[in-house]
Amino acid sequence: MSASPIRPTIPLDAPGKAHGFLRLPYSRNDSAWGSVMIPLTVIVGGEDGPTALLTGANHGDEYEGPIALQHLAWEIDPADVTGRIIIVPYMNYPAFRAGTRVSPVDQVNLNRAFPGKPDGTVSQKIANYFNDVLVPMADVVLDYHSGGKTLDFLPYAAAHRLEDAEHEGRCVAAMRAFGAPYSMMMLEIDAVGMFDTAVESQGKTFVTTELGGGGTATARSADIAIRGAKNVLRHAGILKGAVEAADSVMLDMPGDDCFHFATRDGLIQMLSDLGDQVQAGQPIARIWPADRTGVEPVEVTANRDGLIAARHFPGLIQSGDCLAVLAVRV
Repeated sequence: MSASPIRPTIPLDAPGKAHGFLRLPYSRNDSAWGSVMIPLTVIVGGEDGPTALLTGANHGDEYEGPIALQHLAWEIDPADVTGRIIIVPYMNYPAFRAGTRVSPVDQVNLNRAFPGKPDGTVSQKIANYFNDVLVPMADVVLDYHSGGKTLDFLPYAAAHRLEDAEHEGRCVAAMRAFGAPYSMMMLEIDAVGMFDTAVESQGKTFVTTELGGGGTATARSADIAIRGAKNVLRHAGILKGAVEAADSVMLDMPGDDCFHFATRDGLIQMLSDLGDQVQAGQPIARIWPADRTGVEPVEVTANRDGLIAARHFPGLIQSGDCLAVLAVRV
């Protein structure tokens, strides 16, 4: 297999703090020998210890992670670090700069491109570098997500059900340490090609999040993201200090019936808000026609008992869009 064309502009193991880039050659119409320059910070303490890989903007319209990681890259003192922290605030840099979920360069969803290809498209090359170079270096990986422009979530940290109980236990412990207002045992609709799956397949401790949405970050969601990363680093023994205790409501997504999808286009009227408890069969939304009046709306009812953990964000919805996600308290 060919080697990755991506090269860091700074050492990944030199003591102290360094700021640089992951440089990916990208020849294009407006730059014959151009590059995609993905910002990177590496913080190495004076003592040996674990390595943490912290990533944001896996999807380019999700902002809590980039804010938190910019903050940590600027604030953390190497004297407070045992081991190493690799920080990539804008993992999908082309999408981040465009404010889009998927890359405008190749229209690839980075979080469905793993393990990637060293000789593939720009997104596939980025995925391959993380899969083959950065993840193997790491002991713990924190990958931030939120709802982007099309979803809004209760602020939660998440872990996945894994076949190996010890591995799952490590991930759950790190998720709890994050200390988000909610903690979710998360079910993915389709985990094929996800960064999550790639990291977990290498046996690494993995935590992800959903910290809001609507294509922006609030003061509260950014604070949750910053505090949570510090807690994970302290939990891993990488950053000095004690984990800040926080109350977190444990949630689970026990089955596919947690997901609700629109079956027609139209104007959405939510009948329950984030965090509301609903019962099976209860109407949770109406979809009104967008092109006429006097027509009965399509009513969407809850598939099961649970609370609203996520909802469609824009006022208009298309058939097939995720309308709402339910979770149950553990």
